[in-house]
Amino acid sequence: MTSSDSPHPDPTPAEAIAPDAGTPTAAESGTPAPAPTSAPVAKKVPHERTHHGHTFVDDYEWLRDKESPEVIAHLEAENAWTEAQTSDIAGLREAIFTEIRTRIKETDMSVPTRRGGYWYFTRTRAGLDYGIHVRVPIADAQDWTPPEVGDEPLPGEEVIFDSNEAAQGSDFFSLGTFSLTDDGARLLYGVDTAGDERYVLRIRDLATGEDLPDVIENTFAGASIDPTGRFVFYTTVDDAWRPEKVWRHAVGSDSADDVCIFHEPDERFFVGAGFSRSGRYLFIVTGSKTTTGYWTLRTSDLEAAPAEVWPRVDGVEYSVEHALIDHEDRFLITHNRDRADFDIIDVPAANPTGDATETADAVDAPAGTSLDPTTTGRRVLVDVDGLRIEEVDAFVGYIVISYRRGGFARVGIVPLTGAPSTPFGPLEELPFDRETGTLGLGPNPEFEQPAIRLTFTSMSTPAVVFQHDIATGADTVLKRQPVLGSVDLNQYGESLVWARAADGTEIPVSLVYRTDLVDVGPDGRLGAPAPLVLYGYGSYEISVDPYFSVARLSLLDRGVVYAIAHVRGGGEMGRHWYDEGKTTVKTNTFTDFIAVARHLIAEGWTTPEKLVATGGSAGGLLMGAVTNMAPELFAGISAHVPFVDALTSILMPELPLTVIEWEEWGDPLHDPEVYEYMRSYTPYENVAEAAHPQILAVTSLNDARVLYVEPAKWVARLREVGADALLRTEMAAGHGGASGRYDAWKETAFDFAWMLRVLGRSDVQITP
Repeated sequence: MTSSDSPHPDPTPAEAIAPDAGTPTAAESGTPAPAPTSAPVAKKVPHERTHHGHTFVDDYEWLRDKESPEVIAHLEAENAWTEAQTSDIAGLREAIFTEIRTRIKETDMSVPTRRGGYWYFTRTRAGLDYGIHVRVPIADAQDWTPPEVGDEPLPGEEVIFDSNEAAQGSDFFSLGTFSLTDDGARLLYGVDTAGDERYVLRIRDLATGEDLPDVIENTFAGASIDPTGRFVFYTTVDDAWRPEKVWRHAVGSDSADDVCIFHEPDERFFVGAGFSRSGRYLFIVTGSKTTTGYWTLRTSDLEAAPAEVWPRVDGVEYSVEHALIDHEDRFLITHNRDRADFDIIDVPAANPTGDATETADAVDAPAGTSLDPTTTGRRVLVDVDGLRIEEVDAFVGYIVISYRRGGFARVGIVPLTGAPSTPFGPLEELPFDRETGTLGLGPNPEFEQPAIRLTFTSMSTPAVVFQHDIATGADTVLKRQPVLGSVDLNQYGESLVWARAADGTEIPVSLVYRTDLVDVGPDGRLGAPAPLVLYGYGSYEISVDPYFSVARLSLLDRGVVYAIAHVRGGGEMGRHWYDEGKTTVKTNTFTDFIAVARHLIAEGWTTPEKLVATGGSAGGLLMGAVTNMAPELFAGISAHVPFVDALTSILMPELPLTVIEWEEWGDPLHDPEVYEYMRSYTPYENVAEAAHPQILAVTSLNDARVLYVEPAKWVARLREVGADALLRTEMAAGHGGASGRYDAWKETAFDFAWMLRVLGRSDVQITP
């Protein structure tokens, strides 16, 4: 299906159609520009790319030149065409935006978090895009119950940073650093106003509300001010946008005098730095997709040279957490040297690789404390079968372990006994009453705190923030995610089903729906097929855990089922789930998603005419792949910042992120087998003369992760073979899209309205 059967000339360069000097433009004169009557047709400029004896002719590579007026004109023409082609759902877009806005409590606040002498929290105000960071002094140091916060300011409440003020005059705003000193006297913050993830750092004196003269430009996200406020530690990127250097800035000095304390020359590794929860150590971490290294400095001597914790070994990943065990500084090291799903050992911070004395003591350790076979240290957990350990957080008197069991996120507590021979008690998993929900650790910045903050959610359960008392085991609900309007949460149900892949692997699928609109019987089958949106990602071991979405209600209330396919390449089922969906078995991700779609159709959940697939970034690659491999299964494909020209990008080491990506996708530049394998599935190169589903591609001009050129080329190629494909480019945004919450809701409304039109549900009216 094509939007026009007639050929079109190459688009005219923007500079050739600029208005004469002094002549008002349509916008200036108040006259709207006429709607385009045909889709833009990108000109063809053959560009040859030859590797391993194979030549690919790329007709649309010229679109990579972001500085070209002709390229910008083409993107703007695509935006105009998309707007014209979706004008019939403009009212639906507005209705969905209103629904989202009506159901979300616009004037709201987060649950206060305690640090030092203050409770910190964030307020949002109706009509404002961004949060306002505030705090109140702690009245009773012994009381860990957060104050109840209403719409009006609390006594002693002060604004420490208003993102709305910082964003004034900018089309885009992102706060990439927010770091406080222990005494709350100074705030380090980093701002990006372009969407390219380059942040300008400043330091605010919170007593006066004024910024210090210090200004540090072109930094990466995640800088830290040391607990005493003497130094700032930040990272900078190389020409390929890879964080490569850690710098020390003395507060009050010129940034030209900053000292580089760590440089990682290996292009496979990202570098970061941050302080332990205890504040006693600065950790510098280097990480690739498969290998990790840690270096450390004591906060008491931050001008010393960083010391390596463990020698970096290819294929070994580990993380380090400072703990105080029996009054001794120890490091808890979570690693995968001996167990793919990770293990945890405890080593002395002063000598993390061990010595002869420690080894002798550990060999004679009683049951419940065992020596790691490859290094000196004590295992924290003896029985880890069935657990994919993800993270360890240490507090005075106990540690908290985040892990996966049975495909879902769980949290457990290990008490510190104080006994040198058996310092760790048994793992106590925190229970909850819904099997398919997601439990995670919330913000817990204090090293010594008698309770921990957690969050629970599921596909049909709004997020619940609660506090778990370590001593008593009591749980106190602090806040439930508000859902306003006429919503009856009892009307929403969820299911977990399993689809069988071609190789016999069972793929979990999470579904949510309105029980009064979708007839799901006791056998898990539907009385009649429903319109369904199927989401997928499946890369980088990222787990897409079940979660509640207020915006998603606009689909569910129109009788749409929403499903998440937990395909291989993600981390839901453990490390093997990731390993079986990367590099030379990457196509498992795509065939898993197709198997899920076929299962949902076969089981009566939906039909191909009522099925839309959606995904973003690496999930956008998934969308492009399944479009080529099984277009007959889908009525529509919604792809956001899609990585659809993957082979071209991974062949260009000068591009952002390319070299580090070789461990995820393989290295096609140097390995002909990887080249051929990627060439077999990369979406842009495999667009075929076939009937395609309707396609919507959304991208951002300033995206530094997946460049806008990938979906631009993909849509041009799709349109060449007659596909009904639309391209929408945010001209002032980054990888995450628009930054303000109202613009983000409008983006969601646009996407949902397009999906509903494809699904034949655009005329359904609801009451929010």
